[in-house]
Amino acid sequence: MLLFSDVAAVFDELEKRSGRLEMTDILAELFKKAKGNEIGELVYIMQGIIAPPYSGIDVGIGERFAIDAIAAASGYTKMQVEENYKKSGDLGDTVEKLLEKRKQTALFTSEMNINYVYDAMMHISIAGGTGSQEQKIKHLTELLNNASPLEARFLVRFVLGRLRLGVGDPTILDAISVAHAGDKSLREPLERAYNVCADMGYVAREFYKDPKSIEKFKVQPFKPLMPALAERLSTPKEIIDKIGKCGVEMKYDGLRLQCHKKENQVEIYSRKLEKMAHMFPDIVETIKKLKAKEIIFEGEALAYNAKKKRYYSFQETMHRRRKHGIEAMAKEFPLNVFVFDILYLNGKDLTNEPYKQRREKIKKMFRGKILKASKSSLVSKAEKLDEIFEESLAEGLEGIMAKDLAAPYTAGKRKFAWIKLKKSYGKAVDTVDGVIVGYYLGRGTRAEFEFGGLLIAVYNSDNGKLETVAKIGSGFTEEEMRELKEKLEKIKTEKAPKNLDYNIEPEFWVEPKYVIEVAFDDITISSIHTCGKKNEKGYALRFPRMAKIREDKSIKEITTSEEVIAMFNLQK
Repeated sequence: MLLFSDVAAVFDELEKRSGRLEMTDILAELFKKAKGNEIGELVYIMQGIIAPPYSGIDVGIGERFAIDAIAAASGYTKMQVEENYKKSGDLGDTVEKLLEKRKQTALFTSEMNINYVYDAMMHISIAGGTGSQEQKIKHLTELLNNASPLEARFLVRFVLGRLRLGVGDPTILDAISVAHAGDKSLREPLERAYNVCADMGYVAREFYKDPKSIEKFKVQPFKPLMPALAERLSTPKEIIDKIGKCGVEMKYDGLRLQCHKKENQVEIYSRKLEKMAHMFPDIVETIKKLKAKEIIFEGEALAYNAKKKRYYSFQETMHRRRKHGIEAMAKEFPLNVFVFDILYLNGKDLTNEPYKQRREKIKKMFRGKILKASKSSLVSKAEKLDEIFEESLAEGLEGIMAKDLAAPYTAGKRKFAWIKLKKSYGKAVDTVDGVIVGYYLGRGTRAEFEFGGLLIAVYNSDNGKLETVAKIGSGFTEEEMRELKEKLEKIKTEKAPKNLDYNIEPEFWVEPKYVIEVAFDDITISSIHTCGKKNEKGYALRFPRMAKIREDKSIKEITTSEEVIAMFNLQK
């Protein structure tokens, strides 16, 4: 039986470490203690979630409810809890301190194991209806009554979504392999299983039942895949030199959707793997009419203006992502879905088939007015590819995607199976997608917005760190400044993100959560930013400005430091 006290002790140790290798070894020792009925729950908690994103289950406790539970468990008043929180800036540190000198002790306490904690968190998550808030506070209070001060620190951080261990998915997969095999030899099959079934808790459970099962993981409806990602090159000639004759598709600037159907059941997932079928009843009804009994396909959804016979912009299309007024929006912004890949059909996993074969299936199946095959051409010469690229820009699209005809679908991977060529901004090779790690207050004319700019980071896949690449002070509309201030104020933290490498400090740190697309003029060597840092010098974006907020993208899809370096070299 894995005690939560052992888990909390490991979490405490991880907070003191920064090296990926040592963190992997510490985790591996913990995973060795876990049994098959515990590993899934442990992995979810390690990820800071209660269930995979596509489940739609979230703990959903705000600071006010957490303060109520801390007060009830510690015997201090809510005002005293709040005063301590103002000093510490971290409710996890606050509850630890108050429980060390708690004014009251529960009559009955019991030692908590990982399953007990997970089940309690699940009860908090699914509590709904009349009295649900009181139920959530009650369950958290019971946990804190049983908890040691150290356990309480991590329980409160978890329910607030602020675990901040600095442990990413790659480190967890490495640790599972090390725990079982003594090295990272099983990392690759574990990662592939996770990429075709984006539920690490489920993958870990199946692996603990039978390690060999990991080699047999198949795509299945309603367990979404991690989306394949594209590499980038700067000219048509480089693309042809790299992959030769290829399929070239228009690059639509819309909502990327992963659509699943089995019999009469349909679900649609965003690129962040959140359920979205309830937002798109028009698309759901169209998918239900497909002849295939079972199918998984990907498409780019764009809102269409029938009167003007043109597609709306990304920002206008994003109006369809909403919880209310769905029917009215469906009429105002009807969607067309351009299908660009098919991953599963009537029981058969198609991800290992060559793109050329998958494309043939798409052309045969998707010929409707709403679901249609994306426009595609076979190209073997750079001149033709450039012609299609210019045609794409003339149509108001953002570029093209060249695809290797022989390549399988590379779920969760950024490979040269897909290569994007986008319109440039100024002298820029491309745009980058970065995650916001901090923000600045407004000055002068921006003082009224209390927002002046952002600190942006990219991801170093070699060391698992986030690295700063730009301080952005332009490109925002007044509406975006208000929106960003509201969003970021809710996720402010006293300390920098655990896995961030930085030399520059913003006025406020935030949890790495929101992704933005950044335009720039070129890339320069920097002594301030840490992107790709070597010999105290990194890389930075010159004259960066925000192009758009990417609510549809997750932090797993942000640009890598390696990409920024490659883009810098392309400038030469």
